[in-house]
Amino acid sequence: MGKYIVRRLLQMIPVIIFSTFLIYAMVFAMPGDPTAGKCGERPCPPAYIAAFNEKYHLNDPLPVQYGYYAANVLQGDLGENQFGRPVAEELGERFQVTAKLGLMALVFEGVLGIAAGVLAGLRKGGFIDNLVLVSTLFVISVPVFVIGTVLQYTIGLNLEWLPPLARGTNPEFKALILPAIVLGSTSLAYIARLMRTNIAENLKSDYVRTARAKGLKPGRIIGIHTLRNSMIPVVTFMGYDFGALLGGAIVTEGIFSIQGVGGYIFEGIRHRDGVAVVGAVTALVIVYLLVNLLVDLLYGALDPRISND
Repeated sequence: MGKYIVRRLLQMIPVIIFSTFLIYAMVFAMPGDPTAGKCGERPCPPAYIAAFNEKYHLNDPLPVQYGYYAANVLQGDLGENQFGRPVAEELGERFQVTAKLGLMALVFEGVLGIAAGVLAGLRKGGFIDNLVLVSTLFVISVPVFVIGTVLQYTIGLNLEWLPPLARGTNPEFKALILPAIVLGSTSLAYIARLMRTNIAENLKSDYVRTARAKGLKPGRIIGIHTLRNSMIPVVTFMGYDFGALLGGAIVTEGIFSIQGVGGYIFEGIRHRDGVAVVGAVTALVIVYLLVNLLVDLLYGALDPRISND
């Protein structure tokens, strides 16, 4: 397992370098004025443009620019946004609510998705199976902003069971329940269908027939042997999905007025704040890769043969 961890860590280094370089190039090497929008509707003064280019080394070749930027990132410096505030400081405030929202969505989709998938897989072709297939297909087909608006109007405004909005960078737990349900709804449907397929296939495998022939109890066969093997692709999906939840919550955060990382990236794009966008996306890439590393380790724990490859 130690060699497995070291190998995964070494594999992350070129991925981080390539992905952050691509993000930096897409923002600062594309045609256009990187200072556009920083001085309101009017063009920025030549002195400001010169100071900006000097500060971020935009007059140097692209590899040199990225080298300076990467060196600052290693020191925890992601630059300053157009308002003069450190990007790392603002991300630290906003990442807490986004991480909390992502974890709540992950728990919601994991618990309900796995439970629904297991029930459907054990009763393949029955009423519960058909109900899960139809309901998950409906959830997958409906856009997230439609689900969010409908739940916000019905549960938040009409029934008043949960707060319809979650303003600020530190909303209370109750205010994040509804956004978490919306954010994890599509992934819940995929997890349920994936779990249902894995359970149904593993129940036909040789090791299950052998366990039954040995006289093991059905609860042990399903709860330990079948469920463990069926969880491997589901855990992989949930790990990758958590990274996607952190960066893909722009729509959900916008609907519920959550001041998280997604909203920060959206505001950065809207105000043409390249430093803020690059810093936020770079931070998300690093977090996403760390989560994937954790998933790989858990994957190896579920199936020890993987860590020995």
